[in-house]
Amino acid sequence: MKPILLGTSVLLLANAAMAQVVTLKAVTAFTENTTYSRPFERFINRVNEDGKGLIRINYIGGPKALPPFEIGNALKGGVIDIANSAGAFYTNVMPEADAWKLTERPMSELRHNGGYDAMASIYSQKMNAIFLARLVDNNPFHLYVNKPIFTADLAGLKLRITPVYRDFFQALGGTVVQTAPGEVYTALERGVVDGYGWPITGIFDLGWNEKTKYRVDPGFYTAEVSVLVNKNSWDRLNDGQKNVLRKAAERGEAEAVALFAEESEKEIKRQAAAGIQTIKFEGAVADAYLAKAYQAGWDGIIHQSPVTGPKLNEFFSKAR
Repeated sequence: MKPILLGTSVLLLANAAMAQVVTLKAVTAFTENTTYSRPFERFINRVNEDGKGLIRINYIGGPKALPPFEIGNALKGGVIDIANSAGAFYTNVMPEADAWKLTERPMSELRHNGGYDAMASIYSQKMNAIFLARLVDNNPFHLYVNKPIFTADLAGLKLRITPVYRDFFQALGGTVVQTAPGEVYTALERGVVDGYGWPITGIFDLGWNEKTKYRVDPGFYTAEVSVLVNKNSWDRLNDGQKNVLRKAAERGEAEAVALFAEESEKEIKRQAAAGIQTIKFEGAVADAYLAKAYQAGWDGIIHQSPVTGPKLNEFFSKAR
């Protein structure tokens, strides 16, 4: 009887171990295996490797699985457990998320000066979410146009936007049209828009380079794409499972600044080789362009969040 009992015990222990493995469902706001999904995919691979026997992430995919502008509510309600998204895609749930674009300090500093804590509290309250890590940083936005411009006057131009640059482009006189990334190529092809806002990296992933003539310099703001976890899902994890997620997240966040500095340099050369010309504002024109960008950005945040907006400005901004 002893061998049978021993075999039964081993089987029970194996079943118990399997029962402790938690599987979390994850989506990304961007097409899989493109610039803004790859850091998240590295994060997933690290979790699944380091978390064997404890935790596993089931990667559902990108916009075909869940439209980007639905991510906020899906995460808040627990339809998904983990999301890789820019704050611009869920300002309908948390308007303050748009402030990430205005950060002029690295995440390593924000985690010590109170900026991270202030945002984490808002995520908990408004999105039922844990802000785990920022995986895209040091990655400036640019205006891309198909008509030459010589001053920071966008009157007469129709521009594709997300909430990131709505206030800025409107402040410069542009007419704005909000669409998901997957619709931009067709809008450019058909002349529905004359240009768009997007970071320095990523336009080749989407094929937009084929329909783009000019990039306007200097860049403004900085792209943010971060990993969020549904708070209820997080609270169900044990310490070991949370630590696997934290370590993978910390590693990705630590890599972001240098990684995207390198990517930006490569992209500038690649765009030039593809025939995308540079319209470069310099001197007082460039200074006024950037001042307008940050003024319009913070005005929009503070209008939406008159109490928390000024506090975030203190954490995120550097003296101009």
